[in-house]
Amino acid sequence: MSDRQAIQTNSAPRAIGTYSQAIKVADTVWLSGQIPLDPASMELVGDDIGSQTRRVFDNLAAVAQAAGGGLEQMVKLNISLTDLGHFAQVNEVMAEYFSQPYPARACVGVASLPRDAMVEIEAIMVLD
Repeated sequence: MSDRQAIQTNSAPRAIGTYSQAIKVADTVWLSGQIPLDPASMELVGDDIGSQTRRVFDNLAAVAQAAGGGLEQMVKLNISLTDLGHFAQVNEVMAEYFSQPYPARACVGVASLPRDAMVEIEAIMVLD
């Protein structure tokens, strides 16, 4: 696939495994899951779901910008939560970052996430 391009920015946490921050093919960008890491320190940010979710959306926005887009171009989000009791709070924070029409979305409960994060979000973006 000759038009496959890895996206990388220092404005979001560097990959902590064998993956790219995002991959762009034509006008579609697949953004890897982001956890609430500070890009500079690579330390977990926040001890509550609200602050962790905001950091995750800020990280996703940075990767989206590096790929030539923004959160408004997200078409699909996959959210992983270690506590589905946080579902309503994540919705509240998401409403701060997105407006209608909202992206399609899945939300699943998981036993644990890297670095003991409470939330991880991955996304698909289509560029205009």
